[in-house]
Amino acid sequence: MKSGRAGKSGKAVKAERAGKSGRAKKARRAKRSKGPKKLIPVFVAIVLIFIIVAASAGMKLAEKYSYSKEKADLDRYFGLGREEEVAIVLQDEMLEEKALLLDGTYYFSLDLIHQYLNERFYEDRGEGLLLYTTPDDIIRTGIGMTEFVQGGQSQDAGFVIARYEEDRLYVAADYVKKFTNFSYEPFTGPNRMQVYTAWGEQTLAEISKDTQIRYQGGIKSEILKEMTKGSSVVVLEEMENWVRVKSEAFIGYVEKKRLGNFHTETMTAVADYAEPVYTNISREGKVCMAWHQVTNPTANAYLADVVAGTEGLNTISPTWFSLSDNEGNFTSIASTDYVAQAHQMGLEVWGLIDNFRDEVDTYTVLSSTSKRAHLIEGLMQAAASCGMDGINIDFEQLTEATGEHFVQFIRELSISCRANGIVLSIDNYVPVGNTGHYGREEQGKVADYVIIMGYDEHWSGSETAGSVASIDFVETGIQKTLEEVPAEKVINAVPFYTRVWKSEGGGLTSDAVGMDSADQFLADNNVSPVWDEQTCQNYAEFEVDNAYYQVWLEDEQSIEVKLNVMAQYDIAGVGAWKLGLERPSIWNVIDQYLNG
Repeated sequence: MKSGRAGKSGKAVKAERAGKSGRAKKARRAKRSKGPKKLIPVFVAIVLIFIIVAASAGMKLAEKYSYSKEKADLDRYFGLGREEEVAIVLQDEMLEEKALLLDGTYYFSLDLIHQYLNERFYEDRGEGLLLYTTPDDIIRTGIGMTEFVQGGQSQDAGFVIARYEEDRLYVAADYVKKFTNFSYEPFTGPNRMQVYTAWGEQTLAEISKDTQIRYQGGIKSEILKEMTKGSSVVVLEEMENWVRVKSEAFIGYVEKKRLGNFHTETMTAVADYAEPVYTNISREGKVCMAWHQVTNPTANAYLADVVAGTEGLNTISPTWFSLSDNEGNFTSIASTDYVAQAHQMGLEVWGLIDNFRDEVDTYTVLSSTSKRAHLIEGLMQAAASCGMDGINIDFEQLTEATGEHFVQFIRELSISCRANGIVLSIDNYVPVGNTGHYGREEQGKVADYVIIMGYDEHWSGSETAGSVASIDFVETGIQKTLEEVPAEKVINAVPFYTRVWKSEGGGLTSDAVGMDSADQFLADNNVSPVWDEQTCQNYAEFEVDNAYYQVWLEDEQSIEVKLNVMAQYDIAGVGAWKLGLERPSIWNVIDQYLNG
């Protein structure tokens, strides 16, 4: 018997199978038709993401290559902290120092004036004065005053000339211009000025399209100043794509493609003030000067003795005067008979004044205008009363604080000397170490002679033994002095003495002795010196009784080498410290130098 399934006909089975097959095909077709429709949203999302990324990248590119419109803080750029401050661009450099704008007048600090404009303005804080010294006048004004005195006449400047602000002295720029060639052009918004003290060629360029001066070379840098087409800028430095420029005291950068018409112009120099001419007294031929140490009036009678045997000597400087107190007074042992006798011998007399007394504070004397005037008046009276030809200033061991007052004293003294036909000479250390405050450059302008004390390379207080004046020391002194002083005003002084050094028990001492005494000391110890090429001196060393002695001799040979160097530099002459320590044969060597 057959089952029920087997009971279906063949057609039925075929139809059933065909139905299932059709449904499967439809399902597969439906599945295939639904695939692309599902991909559309994905595609859209991808496109949107691409658009967003592209937009973002575009914005970043736009941001990267777009020009910043941010303005610089100009007060900060110019370093301005107070309303009255004025920024200064000197030549092509912005200074840290600021000017002041007070009551419509521009002021510079005295420190700035000294550093950049004119060193001859002098402040006497104690007496409330501002001075300016010319070859024949001291121009003065009181602090806080509008009037100044020049040539004995009072004049009104129309503004307060000098005033204190926060304990600093400021001087009106227009008053400084009365004695100094410089220009200044002020600007506002913010307050600033362009100052020139030197004029030459400068490169200019024209703005070819509206642009900006930026703080740094880059389109993202802050804007300092808007520039319009056709305006000009000063070109300071060219780079590949940017140019460093200056306009109305702004210093910054402009794109090179915004500039055209590069050209050079010669600036117009300011010459409103005629620089004064300092007339000086100068001796015909070389000066041969020697100091005569006079310690009491009786010693004046020995002039003939100390100059006996000299050759070529034409000037003598007796040590007659010494500051005696802090008021500008001095002691004097000057002698009219001495001067008359010296003149009969053909010698000029330059009386020396020193500051060697312990009770005298040189700063106190020289920092006071009235005390300087008192001292100068006394020196002029002394010169007139004894008939001397010159004054020799020997102020030593000056502190750095005293320097500016010493230089002002020399300026003022030079006026009186010039008016009375008195030679003014100044003694100076060899310019090594801390001696710049002696103002050699100014001495070289206002004085007649600048004397180098070309000795004491090693002195009584030296920690090591050594030469009094080795040749390198001497030549260095001449070279450095000539950097500041004209050769026709420079006198180099040589030593007529030698130091005998003694090392014993860990201690070092020395005695200064004359030439003959040094030779005798070596002879007594049976020692012969040998020539030392390094110092260009005869040198000896020996030991006696556990004491070690060293001697660098000053003699005919060492002096001749020094004189040869002096001849090489063609300076004004020779000086010597001091008469009485030399032997007569030295004068033959000196005479050859004078007539060489």
